[in-house]
Amino acid sequence: MFNHFEQYWLEFLTIASVHLLAVMSPGPDFAIVLKHSIQYGRRAAMITSIGVGVGILVHVAYSLLGIGILIKTTPGLFEVISYVAAAYLFYIGWKAIRSSAAAASMDATSASSNKNLSDKRAFSVGFLTNGLNPKATMFFLSIFAVVISTDTPNEIKALYGIYLALATTVWFCALSYFLSSRKVRVFIGAKGYWFDRFMGLVLILLAIRLVIPV
Repeated sequence: MFNHFEQYWLEFLTIASVHLLAVMSPGPDFAIVLKHSIQYGRRAAMITSIGVGVGILVHVAYSLLGIGILIKTTPGLFEVISYVAAAYLFYIGWKAIRSSAAAASMDATSASSNKNLSDKRAFSVGFLTNGLNPKATMFFLSIFAVVISTDTPNEIKALYGIYLALATTVWFCALSYFLSSRKVRVFIGAKGYWFDRFMGLVLILLAIRLVIPV
C-alpha cells in the first residue's frame, strides 16, 4: 500500500494546497461560523466549526464509495442537492434578517454562557451547512477525479479525507477564537443586530447563487 510513497506525498501536498485556498475563501461555512461567533460566542462557534469539519467526511464517504460518479453523471440529482442546500441557507438567512435589536442585545450579553444555542444545534447547523454545500461537492468530485490517481488505494484516500476534515475544523476553530474575542465583540457592540441581518443577507445571496449561477 505504501509503495511509491513519494507519489502519495505529492498528491497530498497538491490536495492540501488546493484545500487551503478553498477553505479560506468566503462561503456558507465561513458565513455561518462568523455569524455564530458574533451572535452566540466562542463555544457555539467552535462546536459549529467541528460540525463543518465532520461534514467534510460526508463528501469523502460518497467519493470513496463511488457515489460521487453517480452525482457527477446525474445532473438532476446534483440539482436537487443544490436546491435543498439553497433552501436551508435561505431559511437560516431569513431568520437572521428578522432578528430584532432587543434579541441581538440579549444574544450579546448572554453569549458567554451560550444559552441561546445548544451544542447539538450548533453542531448540526455546521454539519448540514457543509454536508449540503454543492460547492464542497464539486470540490471533492474534482479532487477525486483530477488530482488523486485512480491507482491510489482507498486507505490513502481515506487518510486524505481525514486530513481535510481535521484541517477544516482547525481553520474554523481558529477563526472562531479570533472572531469571538472580547475586542471583536466590543467592536460589534449594541449594533450587533445589523451585523446579524447583514450575515443573513449574505446567506440568502449565497442560496440564490446556488440555484442561479452567475
